[in-house]
Amino acid sequence: MFEVVFLGTSASTPSAYRGLSAHMILHRQYRFLLDCGEGTQQQILRSGLGFKRLGKVLLTHGHLDHILGLGGLASTLGRWEMLEKMEIYGGRSTLARVAKLIFGVVFPEKYPPDVIELIPLNHGDIILEDENFRLAAFSVTHRGPDCYGFLFEEKPRRPFIAQKAEALGVPFGPERSKLVRGEAVQLADGKEILPDDVLGAIIPGTKYVHIGDTGKTSDLVEVCRDADALTIEATYLDVDAEMARQFGHLTAAQAARLAVEANVSSLILTHLSRRYYEREVIQEARAIFPNTYVARDFDRFQITRDGTKRLEKKQKD
Repeated sequence: MFEVVFLGTSASTPSAYRGLSAHMILHRQYRFLLDCGEGTQQQILRSGLGFKRLGKVLLTHGHLDHILGLGGLASTLGRWEMLEKMEIYGGRSTLARVAKLIFGVVFPEKYPPDVIELIPLNHGDIILEDENFRLAAFSVTHRGPDCYGFLFEEKPRRPFIAQKAEALGVPFGPERSKLVRGEAVQLADGKEILPDDVLGAIIPGTKYVHIGDTGKTSDLVEVCRDADALTIEATYLDVDAEMARQFGHLTAAQAARLAVEANVSSLILTHLSRRYYEREVIQEARAIFPNTYVARDFDRFQITRDGTKRLEKKQKD
């Protein structure tokens, strides 16, 4: 299960109701800040999330509306929150810009070099992986080089069937743990128990795809294939499709057609332009892909194999 908190959902410039691009993805003990537009610090505080465990920042690309909040955030975490480590992932051109901001402006004289680490990405890089979860980066097409989307994916698992284990005489303890890990065990009476004897059919894990700015969808179909939820920009409407093409962005209809082609379960649209009403964006997308949401600042979505659910807001005054 993943929880996504939208901290900023406006395109290019903030509006009275929408901040600049920033999102928090929560999974078990992990917290990931994805993009960090101007004002992200305040949005984090207003959301009630706070600054704890903000050790990994994922950047889609280097445009200012996606990175300008990093300077202030790094200053706050470094000076007041006793930050142990901040890893910032992004394309090389993105990180070059971030380095000028953080090391050239915020900490021009001294700062422990091992506290903030800039980690360049390549297509297909695994950012984090454990026995249950994998986070990977993939290339997207936007203006300029080194633009990335992110794939959050639980690994498939086979449930342990306790009734079968009991019938076979498997005791509680390390024997059951080994069987869950796919290892055969030998009981005290010499009988060998195989994982297939006590494990059920494979259950796919939850798959969540988050894409920032992009002007092309044909190279995204496979990475989005069968995702339980896809978050992607919808900066324009189809009436302005030519403008969208010129600036390397999508229309709501293009995002919806990607959702159909990739067979995703739910579509969440963000990065909205101030030139449109929200109802226009949702109407255009839902005409093609009915299970579409338009995210607002402080919206929280819970994403599981059983579906995507918009949760009650937990915004603090």
